[in-house]
Amino acid sequence: MPPSTVTPIRQQYLQIKKRYPDAILFFRLGDFYETFDHDAEIVSQELDVVLTSRSMGKGQRVPMAGVPHHAADGYIADLIARGHKVAVCEQMSDEPIKGLMPREVVRVVTPGTVVEPAMLADKRNNYIAALVLDDGVGPNAGVGIAYADITTGEFATTQIDHRSPLEAAVRELDRLAPAEIVVGDGGEAYVGPPETRAKEAARRYPRLAELGVLALYDQWRFEEGGCRQALLQHLRASSLAGFGCEDKPLAIRAAGVIVQYLGQHQSAALAQLDSLTTYSTDDFMTLDVATRRNLELTETIREHGGRRDRAQGSLLWVLDETRTPMGGRLLRRWLTQPLLNREALEERLSAVDICFHHLAARTALAEQLRGMGDLERLTNRLIQRIAGPRDLLSIKAALERVAAIGERIAQMASPAEEKPEELVYPLDGASLVPMPDLVELLDRALVDDPPATISQGGAIRPGYSAELDGIAESVAEAKQWVAGLERAERERTGIKSLKVGYNKVFGYYLEVTKANAEAVPEEYIRKQTLVNAERYITPELKDHEALILHAEERSQDLEARLFAELLEDVAVHADELLATAWAVAHLDVYVNLADVAAAYNYVRPELVEGSDVGIEIVAGRHPVVERTLLDKTFVPNDTCLGCDHDTIHIITGPNMTGKPTYLRQVALITLMAQIGSFVPADVARIGLVDRIFARVGAQDEIAAGQSTFMVEMVELANILNHATSRSLLILDEIGRGTSTYDGISIAWAAVEYLHNHPRLGPKTLFATHYHELTELEGFLPRVRNYNVSVVSGAGSGGGADKPDDVIFTHHIVPGGADRSYGIHVGRMAGLPTAVTQRAQEILKDLESAAQRVPVGGGQKVIHVKQLALFRDSHPVVDALRELDVSTMSPLEALNTLYKLQQEID
Repeated sequence: MPPSTVTPIRQQYLQIKKRYPDAILFFRLGDFYETFDHDAEIVSQELDVVLTSRSMGKGQRVPMAGVPHHAADGYIADLIARGHKVAVCEQMSDEPIKGLMPREVVRVVTPGTVVEPAMLADKRNNYIAALVLDDGVGPNAGVGIAYADITTGEFATTQIDHRSPLEAAVRELDRLAPAEIVVGDGGEAYVGPPETRAKEAARRYPRLAELGVLALYDQWRFEEGGCRQALLQHLRASSLAGFGCEDKPLAIRAAGVIVQYLGQHQSAALAQLDSLTTYSTDDFMTLDVATRRNLELTETIREHGGRRDRAQGSLLWVLDETRTPMGGRLLRRWLTQPLLNREALEERLSAVDICFHHLAARTALAEQLRGMGDLERLTNRLIQRIAGPRDLLSIKAALERVAAIGERIAQMASPAEEKPEELVYPLDGASLVPMPDLVELLDRALVDDPPATISQGGAIRPGYSAELDGIAESVAEAKQWVAGLERAERERTGIKSLKVGYNKVFGYYLEVTKANAEAVPEEYIRKQTLVNAERYITPELKDHEALILHAEERSQDLEARLFAELLEDVAVHADELLATAWAVAHLDVYVNLADVAAAYNYVRPELVEGSDVGIEIVAGRHPVVERTLLDKTFVPNDTCLGCDHDTIHIITGPNMTGKPTYLRQVALITLMAQIGSFVPADVARIGLVDRIFARVGAQDEIAAGQSTFMVEMVELANILNHATSRSLLILDEIGRGTSTYDGISIAWAAVEYLHNHPRLGPKTLFATHYHELTELEGFLPRVRNYNVSVVSGAGSGGGADKPDDVIFTHHIVPGGADRSYGIHVGRMAGLPTAVTQRAQEILKDLESAAQRVPVGGGQKVIHVKQLALFRDSHPVVDALRELDVSTMSPLEALNTLYKLQQEID
């Protein structure tokens, strides 16, 4: 439309919107953020906001929807959760320029660039990640991943050389659980409406769609040259060698994309990303997506893909009793990145051990940590200069607690014994810096209960600034004069109903009813006529009004300047504050793990290294299940996997006896030991593992076109292709998704492969219903049979439909199961008597028809059962048996089959 046909404010809006076509523009108009055109329709639909319209020029009426500026964060959060971007456009002055308020976009909010505390989960990082895939052949294939949390200052990158780059990317991104993943648009720029942009990204990258909101980004920004230059410029460096990624082009590209993306969307956030960490996934235990899901580390399977902050029923739910947000975030990172380095693990375990054995000091530390502000995020708000008065007060309160924390740590360092205890970081207290001078400055500068923002005024404590105190004193005197004016004028004029009032239009005034109009003094100047009264001013009243208003304006400006200077003074200590926050986070995790260990009877594990070292657990328990049993006692079990070179345990037994629970508990105890936690057992000697693979339960992926059996086979293939001699495998019911013969064959072959392959020999727990697999113990030397013991009792009189009663003890004992108890389980579950009775009859037929079929190159045999289709003889079957096929012509055979088919019909 021609510019002349629209209003100036419409022209201003269109110019700004043109620069942010893929974002919903929140355009500040007074006390509201307004949206227009298609943005308004989206906001109205997504947020249930009334859609109105506004005239923007001759014949130009456009859709409009607005939200109050003071409640904008909640609305923005809802839009972000639905995959939208929001560009926040502010008024940059209190006075118009040539009749138009100057406006600029101050930030673009995306899922990974949120900084508002109300929009963030306290105990989880809000990562933005960038992904670079290189599908080169052979050794050139790989993936580059970089991630940052602009609320904590983390910035890291890695390059993973992998023959399946997408698989490696999915595994690492699943661990990070980023809020937003920046991916290239492949040179095909998206031109559709903003609300379908996320759907388009999901179409292009279906494997990544469940891992975070996808953001399509210009492909040219992923080029190595531009990314390297962006990184060097941001880090103010001449080389990336000091950051560990000089020879990692994919890592450089990913990190460079992060810098460019944040520069466009949240430039202020780049200030705290002042360093880059290059890490290697080889330093941590490998956990693929299926294993994380099956072990339910941070969320349960039923919550997967839902609200990812709901951890109830997961291992995190059991372990996380941290008192600070930064401690909670650190524990989550530990849980998703178990260590391989024994020395580092022993340091963690020693710190937990010290806290565990100092109950009084631990209890006092817990009280000091409880309720402490998020010093890490507060400091990063400070670095971005977006911290408010209450943020600084929270920093002060945290530092005051640090001093008391240091005293409690000193108690641990000086026990009653003659030899002082050797403390480990952060229990040495070296990184806990109380900074009393900073505490004194903040105490002197800020009132005890400041407003949320400095623009509200009243944040600076009296006595901090003589100039501000002088202005406040003059304002107080002027207001005191005005406050006494009403009484003084009533006495002077004799008008008892005279009132002094104020409004934004006329300022201060004197109001006199018309009945007393004749008594009004001559110096009163009429300002406004009402129905029953007149309003007046006097020169003296206007002088005091001008003094008050001018002084208040001066006071606000001065207070804003003083607060900005205070921010600068405090920001000088940002490095010390972050170091203290990091130390507090570690201390919180150690105290937390010690509390959990004491409350639930966990023990310190013994860690050993070597591919031939086993996992020995005495009276191990499942950490989650034992917490959820309300009126039952958890039955502990021993494990000695690999202790006598028996690296594969075949575990048989009926359903409802806890086989999956036992499998998971061994994996979870091992994982807990490798994050530095005590474990639920009486004794635990853990041989460090490089990977845990968990194939437990069946998870259909119908949306991806994969059946339960296909998912099972894909996961099994991944395990067999990547397991090493130092890996731990827990496999449950491999092969059950297909026919009995196929299932037994696959399970049998998988066990043989794990046992015989030269590079394998991983520690394996293999639960199965195929009792035939117990034969493997006889000729595979590292295979041992175990079963869930069942105690039989006297029945109710016998009969096929009333088998003996059984008790499932949940104890794992040596040997294979003597029989299946499926019919017992069915009866306990309430199956009709006719069903269990018929099942018992069929079982007898199967057992009598058992055959021995060669398996494994003809050297060994297993028992299989063939179900008879008919209990009695059938004429067609008899006729088939009597046929002499060798003497029949093809035509005779065809005619005979036709006749037999007719008899069946």
